[in-house]
Amino acid sequence: MLNRQGPVGSVMRLMGIALALAVATAIPAEAHHPMGGQTPATFAQGLLSGFGHPVIGIDHLAIILALGIVVGIAGLNLAIPAAFIGMSALGVLVHFGGVNLPMAELVIAASVILAGGLIASGRTLGSPAWLALFALAGLFHGYAYGEAIVGAESTPLGAYLAGLVIMQAALATAVALVVRRLGELSLSPRIAGAVMAGVGLATLAGQILPA
Repeated sequence: MLNRQGPVGSVMRLMGIALALAVATAIPAEAHHPMGGQTPATFAQGLLSGFGHPVIGIDHLAIILALGIVVGIAGLNLAIPAAFIGMSALGVLVHFGGVNLPMAELVIAASVILAGGLIASGRTLGSPAWLALFALAGLFHGYAYGEAIVGAESTPLGAYLAGLVIMQAALATAVALVVRRLGELSLSPRIAGAVMAGVGLATLAGQILPA
């Protein structure tokens, strides 16, 4: 469960350090655009952009790491990351179709704060609650991903979605498997959760505070 006690494992230390460094170097708007802000025009560009978005955007990376930690430590099934990834693809299509989701960046920040805070606190939720949280988060994170592909043709759009699905699935699954494997060693995810919540707070502050 998420309230396991014991020494903080090296994997979680590395996650925490990586996230902290990313926050410290943070997050100009261009960092969310692997193609330098240009709309992907080819299959290769769409695929590379899809690979890059979950990694370059620190708020998106944080929620995916949180997803993997929750699945790994709480012993939940992979339906939860599947729901997040599926809803993120839907969010891309919602944005691509011109539908507006209000306060998307605020909801994204709040999802990172909530997921990170729950991990840091050691609280456990049932699978339905985690599923609802990550499905909603996936929709809004996907909506943000969609900004980079608006106006693209169908080929780069399909490649972009494929890249997003592959990268998010790989990250979440890898984290879940590592955390689950090391869980028997009293691995504590709390430091990583606290850093993730800090990422969310930094993102929120960037949205609501004047430049």
